[in-house]
Amino acid sequence: MPNTNPLATDISAMQAKKKIASENSLVNYNFFVGATPHNLDVLNEIENVPGIKLLMGSSTGDLLVSEPDQIERIFANGNRLIAVHAEDEETIQRQSSLYEDSNNPEDHMKIRPPEAALKATRLAVQLSHQYKRRLHICHLTTKEEVDFLRKEKGSSLISTEVTPQQLALYAPEVYEKLGTFAQMNPPLREKYHCDALWKGLRDGVIDCIATDHAPHTIEEKEKPFGQAPSGIPGVETALPLFLNWVNEGLCTLQNVVTWMSEMPCKLYNVQNKGMLKEGFDADLVLVDMNATHTISNEGTYSKCGWTPFNGWKCQGRPMMTVVNGNMVFREGDFFREVMGKEILIGSCYNSA
Repeated sequence: MPNTNPLATDISAMQAKKKIASENSLVNYNFFVGATPHNLDVLNEIENVPGIKLLMGSSTGDLLVSEPDQIERIFANGNRLIAVHAEDEETIQRQSSLYEDSNNPEDHMKIRPPEAALKATRLAVQLSHQYKRRLHICHLTTKEEVDFLRKEKGSSLISTEVTPQQLALYAPEVYEKLGTFAQMNPPLREKYHCDALWKGLRDGVIDCIATDHAPHTIEEKEKPFGQAPSGIPGVETALPLFLNWVNEGLCTLQNVVTWMSEMPCKLYNVQNKGMLKEGFDADLVLVDMNATHTISNEGTYSKCGWTPFNGWKCQGRPMMTVVNGNMVFREGDFFREVMGKEILIGSCYNSA
């Protein structure tokens, strides 16, 4: 994602980011270019990116395009996929004024209520249809959005995703237990939203799994509500959680393959990846569906050193990772002899 330091909003920043990845990443990689009110030319000219990240509501980092005319201008120009953080900024600002003195992390979901998400999602879908523009709605969080998309999403122009945390962590318990460590945008919500998201995932309204990985440090997240940044780590826990849910009967192993491998490659037109097929790259994970383990802060590989799933017991574990035919991980050991490669994105952006 582009909301890093420096922001990935121009050609030089993108080139620098890809150079760092080429020297350090064990897995294959690519990066979104971030939309601002002033970089429309870059959004359509920068080479080989999966799409444009458009933050319609304020979040971590300095990217925000909230004025309706600015948002429409991005949809109206070019044909590159647009991935939106769908929250209405006007609603967020109005609600923020009501809770500006709050020190209760549970108020985070009141500052960013379901109507803020639904309003932005409605606008993005309208503009997608109007300009025949490929739209991906990031990290869906509400029952209202699932119900809306169930009626409106028939077009192959529109896709969406959900994160494990939105399926498994719900209010108010999560805020009582984790405090600001549960703070993310859009926020974690009540259980009925989780149930609706699971239903939408199973029946195909939601296309794939994402993580919204934001590995803020413990020191950052320990700050008081109003000062702590939003976002949680999620990359390394996503697959173990879903393997455990397979064992619990919440989904099938083929569901997991579809949601986490096949569909992301299809939706982003990633070339020669996403399935075991002759002529495709040898990218795969070997899992042990019987292995049990406990997710822990101490056992995380991320430099942030914590996980919201600390203490969760799982059955089903990734054991080995192969990238481009090279083993890069096996049972706790990493192998750094060969780095990952830049992922090639197909040229047809208007087809899901």
